[in-house]
Amino acid sequence: MDNQLIILMVKLAAAASIASILSRSSHFLSLLLREERTTVEGLQLAGMISAFCVAGSFVRLSTRSYAAAEMAMEGSLLAGIIGGYIPGLVTGVLSSLPAVFAGEYLAMPLYAAVGVMGGLLRDLAPRAEEVWRISPFFDLSLWRLIFHPEDRVRSLFQIAGLAAIVLAELMRYTVYRLFGGQMIFTLYDPARGWANLAVFATTIFTVSLPIKIWGSARNERLLESKERLLVQARLSALTSQINPHFLFNTLNTVGSLIRTDPEKARQVLYRLSNILRRLLRKNENFAPLREELAFIDDYLSIEMARFGEKLRVAKQIDERTLDCQVPAMLLQPIVENSIRHGLAHKIRGGCVRIESRLEDGSRGRRLVLTVEDDGVGMEEERLRSILAQPGIGVSNVNERLQVLFGSNYNLSITSQPGEGTRTVIELPA
Repeated sequence: MDNQLIILMVKLAAAASIASILSRSSHFLSLLLREERTTVEGLQLAGMISAFCVAGSFVRLSTRSYAAAEMAMEGSLLAGIIGGYIPGLVTGVLSSLPAVFAGEYLAMPLYAAVGVMGGLLRDLAPRAEEVWRISPFFDLSLWRLIFHPEDRVRSLFQIAGLAAIVLAELMRYTVYRLFGGQMIFTLYDPARGWANLAVFATTIFTVSLPIKIWGSARNERLLESKERLLVQARLSALTSQINPHFLFNTLNTVGSLIRTDPEKARQVLYRLSNILRRLLRKNENFAPLREELAFIDDYLSIEMARFGEKLRVAKQIDERTLDCQVPAMLLQPIVENSIRHGLAHKIRGGCVRIESRLEDGSRGRRLVLTVEDDGVGMEEERLRSILAQPGIGVSNVNERLQVLFGSNYNLSITSQPGEGTRTVIELPA
C-alpha cells in the first residue's frame, strides 16, 4: 500500500510538472486562448499533449518500474475537454500506440472513447470558458446548486465534469476487471480492495490540476492582452484629439489663401494631401524620426505660406537619429504651439528651431529632441498649467509618452516672457 501511494503521489507531481512545462509554450497558450479552433489547430493541440503521454507510456514500458509516468488516459480526457472531439480522439489513438505495441490491445479503444467523452463534456458546457472551472472539490458546486439557483446550470456542469473523470476511471476499472491486467495497464492492486479508491482520487486530480494550471496561465495571457488593448484604445483616443485640431488649423490656412493667392493655395493643398495621405496610411504608434520630420516639413510649408517671411525655420538634425523610432505625431503639436502661441502674436514673427541628438548616460543611449522658438514666451503661471489641460497640445503629447514609456522619458518646458519657449523631450533611443 505504501508503495502504491508513493506511485500515485509521484504521478500527481509529474502531471503538475508537465502542465507547467506546456504552459510556458507560447504556441500552446495561443491555442488555449482560442475557444473555436480550426482542424489544424486542434491537431496541433492533440499533438502537443500526445507527445508527453507517449513519452510517459514509453518510460513505463521500457523501465517496467516507473509506473507513475503513465498518463495516457488522463491526457486523452484532457484533450477532449479542452479541444473537443477530434483532439480527444486523436490524443487517445496516439497515446495508446506504445501500449498497443506492448500487447495492451484494449488501450486504444478505451483511450479513444475517453477522449470523445471529453469532447462531449465540452459540448455540454453552458459557456466555453466553464471547462476551465472544473474542480476536484464538488462541495462548493453542491452549495451553489442548493442555495444559489441562479448558478444552477453552472453548478450542474461542474458536477458533470467531476462525474466524467470518475466515469473514465470506472471504464478503465471495468476493463481491468473483465479482461485482467494483460489487456490494459492500471495501478490497481487486487489485494487492496477499498484502498484502490486512491486511484480514482489520483485520476481526478491528474485531470483537474492541468486544467487549473492552464486556466491560470490562460487568464494571465488574456489579462495582458486586455491591458494592451486598453493602452491601444487610449492611444487612439489621444491621437484622435490631435488630428482634428491640426486639420482645423491647416484647413483655415487653405481657406484664407484661396482668395488671395490661388497658386499658393494649390501648393498648400498638395502639402495637405501629403499630410492626410500619411495620416491615413500610418496606424502604428511609432515611426522613424525621418518620417516625423517629413511630416513637420509639410506642416511648416503650410504655415510658412500663411505667415510668409514672419516665420522662419532652422533645423539641426544628427544623422544618427533619423532611424530612431519615436511616437507618431510627437513633434507636430509642439511646433504648432510654438507658432500659434509664441510667434503668431509677435509683430516681427520669429524662428522655430528643431534639434535632435543622441546622448549616452546612466540609462543608456537617449534620443533628445528640442523645439525652441523666440516668440513672446509665457508667464510662470501659464507655464505651470500647460501640462494640466487634458487632451490639448503639449499635455496630449505628455500623456501619450506616459502611456508608451511609463517613467522612462522626460519632457521639460522652459519659457521667459519676451524671450521664447523651449521644449525638450528625452526618450530611450
